[in-house]
Amino acid sequence: MTQFDMPDMAGATAVVTGASDGIGLEIAQALAGSGAAVILPVRNREKGQRAVARIRESVPDARLALRDLDLARLDTVAALVQALRDESARIDHLVLNAGVILLGDRERHVTEDGFELHFQTNFLGHYALTLGLLPLLRTSRGRVVVQTSLATRFGRVAWDDLQLQHRYSAFRAYASSKAALGLFATEFARRSDDEAWGVTLGISHPGVAPDTSIAGPLRAKRTGSGSHKVSARLGHSPAEAALPALMAMMSTPRPGEMCVPRYEISGQPKRRRIYRRISDPAAAARIWDVGDRLLVERPAE
Repeated sequence: MTQFDMPDMAGATAVVTGASDGIGLEIAQALAGSGAAVILPVRNREKGQRAVARIRESVPDARLALRDLDLARLDTVAALVQALRDESARIDHLVLNAGVILLGDRERHVTEDGFELHFQTNFLGHYALTLGLLPLLRTSRGRVVVQTSLATRFGRVAWDDLQLQHRYSAFRAYASSKAALGLFATEFARRSDDEAWGVTLGISHPGVAPDTSIAGPLRAKRTGSGSHKVSARLGHSPAEAALPALMAMMSTPRPGEMCVPRYEISGQPKRRRIYRRISDPAAAARIWDVGDRLLVERPAE
């Protein structure tokens, strides 16, 4: 599958988080090129305007709308949800693509809401957004695509230290938050089936894309021309990294499977069995309960 295989999406509307650059921008461009109206919720309006201009270079008649969203601020999540619900917006596709990883930064960052930054941005903000938009998704019998990470193959939720107050590292926080997001996807799919929501859930991960803001700090740590050349060859382009999410969006998902690059870090998209760490039903139900609780309770710092 390539972005040129996209079906005609005229009349459909998609919301893509993290679409102001990198993989999210490539997803948004592919959708716009197929005729979909695309809502780009962005934290930085200037970057968002540049993304819109970039998309319109290849899709002059693209139907694009910028909205404000900072997943590290739950008030902006609530405001976006309320605005879209007040408008009775049609949402056919919701792509949870945005993410943060502060590689190289040893300081633990806490959001205004009191949560560790990776945990809120990668998991809790998306959790609140998805459940807030669920009535609109049910009306359109829409589809949610959850962009996890290769890190979920090895990482796990830090159940005894969700906010990473102890033994903090940026990668550990990232892996735990992405595992939480993956478990949320598993539980969402179960509930949609059991409670007849009519919302389809797809899970994907992009592999490694060196030319993105997430990979940049890791690449910057490489020293010497030899290691730079190796890191530059690692993975694939943002456009290629967008393909697993597009496959998860456009194809009929098979129970217990996810869409990933063929060689895990790169390659054409393929289906594979969902990673064991994000498929455990008990853990999936547990993370849903955690999300519900934390949206009404501030964490103890």
